[in-house]
Amino acid sequence: MSELIPVGSIAGAYGVRGELRIKSFCAVPEDIENYSPLWTEDRARQFTLAILRPIKNGFAVRITDVTNKEEADALRGTTLYAERDQLPSLPDDEFYHADLIGLDVYDTGGVLLGKVKAVQNNGADDLLEMQLPGTSETVFLPFTKAAVPTVDLSARRLIADPPLGILPEGETG
Repeated sequence: MSELIPVGSIAGAYGVRGELRIKSFCAVPEDIENYSPLWTEDRARQFTLAILRPIKNGFAVRITDVTNKEEADALRGTTLYAERDQLPSLPDDEFYHADLIGLDVYDTGGVLLGKVKAVQNNGADDLLEMQLPGTSETVFLPFTKAAVPTVDLSARRLIADPPLGILPEGETG
């Protein structure tokens, strides 16, 4: 079994005939349709979806076996996953968010700054939510070439040069 990568989520029903609203996490949003069948994280359910039309913040889709509003609403909040081997290979300077989560973050001097807890995308550039060592506190680090010059997936670490003011006082030299 290959690894699952999140590619979208179900936002709820769209209309009364079982159509759903989905949000795509794909670089080319409509590509989510090409990665069917999609799965729940635990692989308990499988979905084949067909995009009907674009709508605000996503797509109206039809999923096999969902025939009414109640069934569609019951799936609200479900994250949709594709098999990693269904997804395209990425260029050297692009990464799947799932590959970044859990990586240790070091500064350019080799000091551990934290661990990537999540990747946020609120428009322009991605932000790495980094949990500081020995605490539950997190900070956001821009995921740009300037702020994160090195991503080493094989060593499971990032080298970061955070902009001034991102880390709490005393966390950087």
